[in-house]
Amino acid sequence: MEHKEAKRSNDKRKINIFLIFLLCSFLAWLVSRLSETYVDRTTFDLEYINIPDSLLLGDNSLKNVDVRLRASGFQFLGYYYNGKKIEVDLSNMATNQSNFYVTQLDFRKQIESQLSGSITLLEVDRDTLFLDFYKVESKEVPISPNISLNPAQNYLVEGKLKIEPSLISISGPKKELDLINSVSTSKVELNEITEDFSIVVDLILPEELKNSELSEKKVRISGNVFRFSEKLIEIPVEVINLPEGTQIKTFPNTISVLCKARIDRLKDISPMDFKVVANFQEQRGENQNLQVSLIEKPKDVYSVQLMKNEVEFILKRQ
Repeated sequence: MEHKEAKRSNDKRKINIFLIFLLCSFLAWLVSRLSETYVDRTTFDLEYINIPDSLLLGDNSLKNVDVRLRASGFQFLGYYYNGKKIEVDLSNMATNQSNFYVTQLDFRKQIESQLSGSITLLEVDRDTLFLDFYKVESKEVPISPNISLNPAQNYLVEGKLKIEPSLISISGPKKELDLINSVSTSKVELNEITEDFSIVVDLILPEELKNSELSEKKVRISGNVFRFSEKLIEIPVEVINLPEGTQIKTFPNTISVLCKARIDRLKDISPMDFKVVANFQEQRGENQNLQVSLIEKPKDVYSVQLMKNEVEFILKRQ
């Protein structure tokens, strides 16, 4: 029994030694093969630099280029797994009446200058590198905040929201700029607000502006929040445009007005700050009651609401 186990262990050891030698032989063969020089094709990604400020590179510009190289297997293997990015300097590009381009000679020199000395560039898949450029124009547009504000009970947002900056510049081709008159923010929702707020939100570049850029990526939106109170104020009804030689009595002769404002502001508000009138010459409904209107109200109040919009009346001749 012990003899069989010793034999089995010995056979296993021989197999492991064989596999190790086999692996070493394969690695030696692989290193030998990868060390050899080959001629093959590969693809380089292009990155454009030193673009003139007056021009904007369009989406149709070439993003990669196929080349034929003489290089070692290790170098081709590196390109296969990691790729290669070639910078294309556009500071000295050529132009004619309708096109911008980099000549084959210049393009080839720029590629060769970014390859290691052991790599030979044999061929580039195009004679001339044509570029898709747009003449840059600018346009200022306002910001449209996409914000939902839900103050807590008895709280209100005072006045308009403050947006900084309130105007931004869009740079791009004229045909795209003509499509837009404002830029929206990302959607924001603030609930149960009880105090002043200030938030930074992203701007959304409309999908149709494929070749345009915003001068700002974000804006700040802020607002003032205050606690309000309510107050009912009785305002006398004044009737206007009465026929000559007549007197009128309205029922009721005062109208309640519900005023919402800051607590400290409500203390200073009086009936003299309001004016409620009924125009006798205006068309009346089936019940022949007079319609009343609020034509004067104090400043710095959130809302003013008439609690009744008509009054009955008795007309007397003098």
